[in-house]
Amino acid sequence: MSEMRADVVVVGLGAVGAAALYQLAKRGVSAVGIDRFAPPHTMGSSHGETRITRQAVGEGRSYVPFVLRSHEIWRELEAETGEALFAACGAVVIGPGSGDTSHHGHKDFVGRSADAARAFAVPHEMLDGAEVARRFPYFVGLRGDEIAYYEPGGGYVRPERCVAAQLRRAGELGAVIRTGETVRAIRQDGRGVAVETDRGTVRAGRAICAAGAWNAALLGAPFDRLLKVSRQVLHWFALEPAAAMPENGPVFIWMHGRGDSDYLYGFPRLAGEGSVKVATEQYASVTSPETVDRQVSPAESAEMFARHVRGRIAGATGAVERTAACLYTVTPDRGFIIDQHPDMDRVTAVSACSGHGFKHSAGIGEAVAVLAAMGRSPVDLAPFRVSRFG
Repeated sequence: MSEMRADVVVVGLGAVGAAALYQLAKRGVSAVGIDRFAPPHTMGSSHGETRITRQAVGEGRSYVPFVLRSHEIWRELEAETGEALFAACGAVVIGPGSGDTSHHGHKDFVGRSADAARAFAVPHEMLDGAEVARRFPYFVGLRGDEIAYYEPGGGYVRPERCVAAQLRRAGELGAVIRTGETVRAIRQDGRGVAVETDRGTVRAGRAICAAGAWNAALLGAPFDRLLKVSRQVLHWFALEPAAAMPENGPVFIWMHGRGDSDYLYGFPRLAGEGSVKVATEQYASVTSPETVDRQVSPAESAEMFARHVRGRIAGATGAVERTAACLYTVTPDRGFIIDQHPDMDRVTAVSACSGHGFKHSAGIGEAVAVLAAMGRSPVDLAPFRVSRFG
């Protein structure tokens, strides 16, 4: 067993942890990052080829500074590494024109997106159902009374590439990366923070715990009662050879019903591929990273196609090209937690991303890195305090 010392230790090197480690190293902070796997990997929440990003965030204005900064960081990383990380292909959010809808626990998600866009001067357009049909003819089954928010600066990022690029840069800038190492406990004493692993102990002045689905077990109370893990599934359905789905179309969120599960989201056909990636979300059943079923059954894909895809995406067939399962770690209000541990003021608990986190991850990583290094965050973190849950 060994002991290592650093200024900051980062536990978990997924979306937020990789971003935080990169930002710490960029600032010359002595930092160690630890992950039980070898990121980027398929065991958590940061995989699946693409993730939607949109600047005007319907979940609330407090998130917008993170995603605006994340877009800048993706471009900076692309210039540094030569990797293609962010495709600004546009984003469209479609909802019924009348009656209540809910998405990520918020009513009137289309209107909230437009409100955030106006508040932060994000270029956007509001479209009616006829205009949606005209611009995006591969969306079929529209009723005609829809309203939609269109953001030309939205699009998708590539999660595996983003994680890998930030970890590579972190290592090049001096960070120590320890993978295949399991954290057993995080403790604080008069000398700082001790992170105990199956290989030894890392001592640091501060710790950032960004372990996603493993956060609850590592952080204990109150996180163990606030964080719930849900299994989500992704599907790639084959397109007919003559399908109209273009390679440069927008990502989309389409709320076709009133409830949080009455919707689908998806991506344009990627270059050289003949499938469309789509998914929905479920929060009714909970799981754990140790017991989750990581296989997606044919019945699940058939249900997804029948309930959400058939009659809505022109040229989409029920033939499944591939599937994936991932984990959401969700709070009671489906918001983030970015805060000091109530019992360990040198430990920053960051991210229960609640299913809408990757687009914010680079900005969050920078914010918590600056907080750890300088004692203050460039973004107001008050809306993300754990104390809001009582």
